[in-house]
Amino acid sequence: MHCLLVCAPMVANETGSGLAGSMSRVLARFVRVEPREAAIVTVAFLLFFFVLGSYFAVRPVRETIATILGRQRVADLWLYTAGFALLIVPVYGWLVARIRRSLLLPCIYGVVAITLAVIVVLLSQTPDSEPVGVFFYVWISVLNLMLVSVFWSFLLEVFSSEQSRRLFGFIAAGGTLGALVGPLTTRLVVGPFGTAGVLYIGAAGFLGAIVCQRVLLRLWSSRPVWSPLPEAVPAAAVATPGSTRPQRDRSLGGNPFAGIITVLESRYLLGIALFVVLLSLVNTFLYFEQLRIVEESFPEITRRTEVFANIDILVQALTILSQVFLTGRIAMRLGLRTLLTIVPVAMVCGFLLLAASNVFAVIALALVIRRWGEYAFVRPGREMLFSRLDTEAKYKAKSFIDVPVYRLADYAGAQAKVAIEALGTSPVAVALVGAGVGAAWALNGWLLGRRYDQGAS
Repeated sequence: MHCLLVCAPMVANETGSGLAGSMSRVLARFVRVEPREAAIVTVAFLLFFFVLGSYFAVRPVRETIATILGRQRVADLWLYTAGFALLIVPVYGWLVARIRRSLLLPCIYGVVAITLAVIVVLLSQTPDSEPVGVFFYVWISVLNLMLVSVFWSFLLEVFSSEQSRRLFGFIAAGGTLGALVGPLTTRLVVGPFGTAGVLYIGAAGFLGAIVCQRVLLRLWSSRPVWSPLPEAVPAAAVATPGSTRPQRDRSLGGNPFAGIITVLESRYLLGIALFVVLLSLVNTFLYFEQLRIVEESFPEITRRTEVFANIDILVQALTILSQVFLTGRIAMRLGLRTLLTIVPVAMVCGFLLLAASNVFAVIALALVIRRWGEYAFVRPGREMLFSRLDTEAKYKAKSFIDVPVYRLADYAGAQAKVAIEALGTSPVAVALVGAGVGAAWALNGWLLGRRYDQGAS
């Protein structure tokens, strides 16, 4: 690790020759990257690989626990997930306000690795413990959103708006590659080593994320003017000659609840929050249909884990190809409105197809299309929406939208789904409701994308 941290600034200083020049030539085959951007783009790619790879390695364990707990129990747990999400945002806001990012960000990944190791120990002592299973389900459900939000918040601070359109699709492909390797690893490990082996693999992956985050921070700190500063970062934030750390790596200060206030005072951010709510509702309807159909189709627990892993593998394989070759080109040529409306329109079609034929093959197809499109197009596009905001909003307002707003919408959607089923509504009617939500999501995405493409925020 020490070698990587010492060599990182040297790599950053090589702009047209040597290692950076070679990296730039390789990256140029896939993305419009400048030589001086090559090192930091590569490390960001690797960091996201470890973050999502580690999460997706343990994700099938969460889905298996969900099938054991049952749909009603899972729906109830989403209230605790939403409550935990509400709690974690002001805590995170307090930490960001008082601790510089070069210390805080690596520590976050370290805490995750330690927690996974502790869960392994608890499960080894009481394998059938429902409290441990419930804690793991709630914790990992909040964690995945928080980790992704933290990652993109920092990237939004590093890159300008123009760079985000060019580079975010490719950087997102790093996470997708990790999300492909993660379930593949799970398939290999779960048979001989069981759940404990899978969780240990996840913990090891987050240790790799610590290394990459420190290297990325060193690249950013050692040469703060390696690229144009984001539009919202003041000139005073640039390090002076001879300084050991750019002034912008200071704690942000301010109120831990500032993110909530900022969102409520901004129509633009409220529009993004609505986009996330509609996205969550669509996901929730599909998620519970998935649990029902998989539970009915595959009685064996191990087989269910394999099915979830297989879906993950297919989704990530499609996504990485799209992120490398399509996402940036669509954003640059067709605008953000296209990125934000492709998937909602596809989901309208998917729900209509599900209404016509409510079987495993159709729900699997709808899930693959939804998750592929979300990771390849919607998520990078959603992150770009924040690129013109100031630094505090990128951390505090963004985390509020990404975590509690998302999870509260999850809970509301889960309860709505349960209520609809309690009324004796058929799966066909549920699918038609989902199609209606998808149409509203498409309209909201188009309006947000048009506003961004026109330069408003």
